[in-house]
Amino acid sequence: MSSGDVNWNSFVDVASLSDVGMRRANNQDNMTVSLATSTERWQQKGHLFVVADGMGAHAAGELASKLAIDHIPHLYLRSTEPSAPEALRKAVIDANSEIHRRGQENEDFHNMGTTLSAMALLPQGAVIAHIGDSRVYRLRQNRLEQLTFDHSLVWEMKAVGQLTAKEEALGKIPKNVITRSLGPYAECKVDLEGPFPAAVGDTFLLCSDGLTGVITDAEMAALLGNMPPDEAVKVLVDLANLRGGPDNITIIIAKVISPEIASDGSAKAFRVNSMKERYSVHPAIWAVFGIAMLFVVFFLVTGQMMAALIPGIIAAALGGYALFNLLLGATSGDTVSEGKAFGKAPYTRTICASGAEVSRQLALILKQLQMGAVEQDWKVDWEKLSSMIGQAESSLEKGEHSKAVRAYGKSISFLMDQLRNQHDRSDSSIDL
Repeated sequence: MSSGDVNWNSFVDVASLSDVGMRRANNQDNMTVSLATSTERWQQKGHLFVVADGMGAHAAGELASKLAIDHIPHLYLRSTEPSAPEALRKAVIDANSEIHRRGQENEDFHNMGTTLSAMALLPQGAVIAHIGDSRVYRLRQNRLEQLTFDHSLVWEMKAVGQLTAKEEALGKIPKNVITRSLGPYAECKVDLEGPFPAAVGDTFLLCSDGLTGVITDAEMAALLGNMPPDEAVKVLVDLANLRGGPDNITIIIAKVISPEIASDGSAKAFRVNSMKERYSVHPAIWAVFGIAMLFVVFFLVTGQMMAALIPGIIAAALGGYALFNLLLGATSGDTVSEGKAFGKAPYTRTICASGAEVSRQLALILKQLQMGAVEQDWKVDWEKLSSMIGQAESSLEKGEHSKAVRAYGKSISFLMDQLRNQHDRSDSSIDL
């Protein structure tokens, strides 16, 4: 690639869509796509994709997610950190500070928060900074992998063996209780995942839980694997809404379509100075150290030498511990080279169904939708819908499976367009 302006659309196919859903009055999700402005910027910071799902009463959640997607790209791109992963993590941490500050200033915004999944697509591969239960997936050939860990009560309990699959299926623990987010607290812990090598054909999906709450991984894999990104985002959102759309739905899809930005192993390894997270000294230690020193000074000034011994030992021990951690952290770091990665992803794997099987599944969904539309007396252009379904069936009979999947998907979107706004939004869903 030459320097200067680059038309990245010929290297990566990107599509995004955010929808309020069928049950919410406003959209508290936010997203942003920031493609590199030059070859040099691509090599240093890559392309950035961010999805945030806000939480809070009134407009608080919307503000929190907006602050996240506004601040993180700005902080990341202007960071002087030599390592892109560290720059991304620091940008998220600094954004947390700003969201928390704004929340403390206004009682209406107190404790506002947002989930956050940010992915930088770099020469070394995709690196993710993550907090909350928005997700990032990678589809490679016929396998869909979840690259982020849900910071939710359900996932945390499963991770420590306190929740069985049967108990999860029975819904004993609410799925929407998250354990981490940006904003409510002055400090936050951010997960780093990756780098995940990017090959031509790899498709990355970032989404809020408004999608994953009603669409299965298998369905996502099928649509991502058989439709171009601009069609897949629409079908996924429409299908989620047809299943009730209980939450805001936000999706970014990025598909690698050129070897120019594929990870070939030639890029330099990352080095992350992790002093802050692994070797920092807790404020409580400094507080106890300070109090012990005050006692030492007091006892020495008053001539109580023996009394100063115990706080002196405490102060020396704490001071030595703090100095050891600071010196160790100043020279340490995590080097990530080919074959190694931050985090423990992937956390789930789903094998895509065959094109024929996917087509039959979509045909069944369409049949259910048609029956539901008739029962609820929705006005539909049945002639056009029938023609579209006929084209899908013809493709399936000819063994043109990807074409059939696309045709069925377009039929679902057409039906959703027909149903949209015909009734009160809370009634515009079909039990699928």
